[in-house]
Amino acid sequence: MVRNRLPSVLLALKEELNQESNVCEEEASKWEKACFTAFRLIDRELNLQVFNCSFSGSTGVVAITQGDDLVIANLGDSRAVLGTMTEDGEIKAVQLTSDLTPDVPSEAERIRMCKGRVFAMKTEPSSQRVWLPNQNIPGLAMSRAFGDFRLKDHGVIAVPEISQHRITSKDQFLVLATDGVWDMLSNDEVVSLIWSSGKKQASAAKMVAEAAEAAWKKRLKYTKVDDITVICLFLQNKEQPS
Repeated sequence: MVRNRLPSVLLALKEELNQESNVCEEEASKWEKACFTAFRLIDRELNLQVFNCSFSGSTGVVAITQGDDLVIANLGDSRAVLGTMTEDGEIKAVQLTSDLTPDVPSEAERIRMCKGRVFAMKTEPSSQRVWLPNQNIPGLAMSRAFGDFRLKDHGVIAVPEISQHRITSKDQFLVLATDGVWDMLSNDEVVSLIWSSGKKQASAAKMVAEAAEAAWKKRLKYTKVDDITVICLFLQNKEQPS
């Protein structure tokens, strides 16, 4: 639902701002406003659906290019990573988003202020999770999300973190992916895979997804593979034919 509805809601809100806003307002600023509102509306719509999202939800990461301006809106632990060239002609990864999880002190503080609890399971001590005040459920690994409505009164929010980046000639591509990728592959590994794809966006995304899935199966043989979604966008030249 989020994937299908968010783009159209975002575009409609941006069009409204184009008609209402001061003509001197920068386009990137309008996109920021549209993102804040769109995320709130989508979360509200999700709460009205027939399926139960009390303990079910979604991350969200959005990238908008407006000329040389890149606007990123992030919710949860999906990630946007830029592949950019160094002075030595090497490709390197630049993470454009923060992982919004209860491992972040300011995120954990907000949750605790709302009487939510934050602690790690003994079987997974490196990952902080969010729990209800008086029950050891659900153990959410994100501090911001669409849905997960039982935790919305306890500090989990659907407010995105928004940032801007000015695209330069050194910036080659952008990759958006869910934590099923980043839990298994480093930023540098993902960027190297994409750079080796020959600027074929579909092929690049497929290579990353397959590498992440293989890593899951190799390292965690008896664990269910987490969601793996990847989108690649080459910024400088048109992609090569597949």
